[in-house]
Amino acid sequence: MQQREVGAFLRARRARIQPAQVGLATYGRRRVPGLRREELARLAGVSTDYYVRLEQGRSPHASDAVLDSIARVLRLDDTERAHLRNLITSAEARRGGPSPQASVRPGLRRMLELMPDVPAFVSGRYTDYLAWTALGDAVLGITDRAPRERNGARQVFLDPSSRELFPDWADVAEETVGYLRLAAGRNPDDPRLSSLVGELSVKSADFRRVWARQTVRDKTTGKKRVRHPVVGELEFDYEALATPGDGGQLLVAYTFAPDSPTDERLRLLSSWSATTAP
Repeated sequence: MQQREVGAFLRARRARIQPAQVGLATYGRRRVPGLRREELARLAGVSTDYYVRLEQGRSPHASDAVLDSIARVLRLDDTERAHLRNLITSAEARRGGPSPQASVRPGLRRMLELMPDVPAFVSGRYTDYLAWTALGDAVLGITDRAPRERNGARQVFLDPSSRELFPDWADVAEETVGYLRLAAGRNPDDPRLSSLVGELSVKSADFRRVWARQTVRDKTTGKKRVRHPVVGELEFDYEALATPGDGGQLLVAYTFAPDSPTDERLRLLSSWSATTAP
């Protein structure tokens, strides 16, 4: 499985680099898009045979210098470089890492309790919503779902209402898949992660299409628009902070400008959710 992932990722990245981008002349029609294996090998300063073995997942001990050279030719960003290294490193070398924690530390829960005016939540390795503020729940409708469905990836790909909730659904889908693929590269033998990817692949053609792009993304910071059914459109910046030692948990907080339309609508939403809560 991991060998196939190495090849699929490298082929996808070769396909997006045009010969002219790296100073190669083209003659006639090319059978495949992007760089050929031998062209990439030459530009990276390795033999074609070595690169072929690497793309086939048969060189798990590639040096940092070789990987950096290949990453330079393929124009990989920092997240993609880390993903490539994760894929090539043997699974045995990663055993003994932190296991994912389904529980949230008491201190982290207290942080959420001290953030009543901020939509925020803790997300796990599998994009589960593990804990949240009341306003985070009101914005995303977390507790409107059955416990198993309180999962960001399932929400995006298996809930038809997510396209209405997220006006920029395509960007959200790409981000979600990119994060899952990065997690899969870090944890190739995680059965629950494999099960989640398999479930989404079976049930969602959109997931299969986006997953095939081999996109990898780390969840750090960005923008998010939400079209709430009660108060209308909300515009956020978000920060995703990793919690060391918790097996891939992230504290995600949505921020907004004071006295902005989003601020006013959140006050209304907070009041509305307080009166409708069971």
